[in-house]
Amino acid sequence: MRRGVRQLLELEPSLNIVAEASNGNEAVTYACQLLPDLILLDLNMKGLSGLDTLKALRNEGIAARIIVLTVSDSRSDIYALIDAGADGYLLKDSEPELLLKKILQAANGENVFSDIILEYLETRDDQSDPFESLTERELDVLQEVARGMSNKQIASHLHISEETVKVHIRNMLRKLNVRSRVAATVMYLERKSQ
Repeated sequence: MRRGVRQLLELEPSLNIVAEASNGNEAVTYACQLLPDLILLDLNMKGLSGLDTLKALRNEGIAARIIVLTVSDSRSDIYALIDAGADGYLLKDSEPELLLKKILQAANGENVFSDIILEYLETRDDQSDPFESLTERELDVLQEVARGMSNKQIASHLHISEETVKVHIRNMLRKLNVRSRVAATVMYLERKSQ
């Protein structure tokens, strides 16, 4: 896919590809060294996720336009990435000509979105409860986190592996748009007290 995107971009003389990264850490390193104007970022990568990479880029003060190019049209992914500072969100199944046009618009300072993403953003209810996006198992894990249990204790209590607990916690933090177990616990306890 990356090779195909590169070939597509090379068709446009006004674009100059300065680097290609195979993971989030590489992307942050290259961005800090080369200071590109535009970064295309996938959501699913080895190591750092697209969301964590985006946050790391913004934390490093990278001012480049960052466009997410992915297969995921999940509302929670879209909202999390837009909230974290993405300047656009394009789906990989877009027609190549349309994709190139949108990337050029992004390079010229526009925020760009695939049509379905635009619909989601226009109908987004900022009052929506982020807890509604959690699965039943993620809520179970959050409840145990709020009780102060360690991953190992949660795994034992819920009869799942410690690795599975970590996956649930990572997904839960992303959906709640918080960075730590403590922040998730505070949100959970505030919600319960309402």
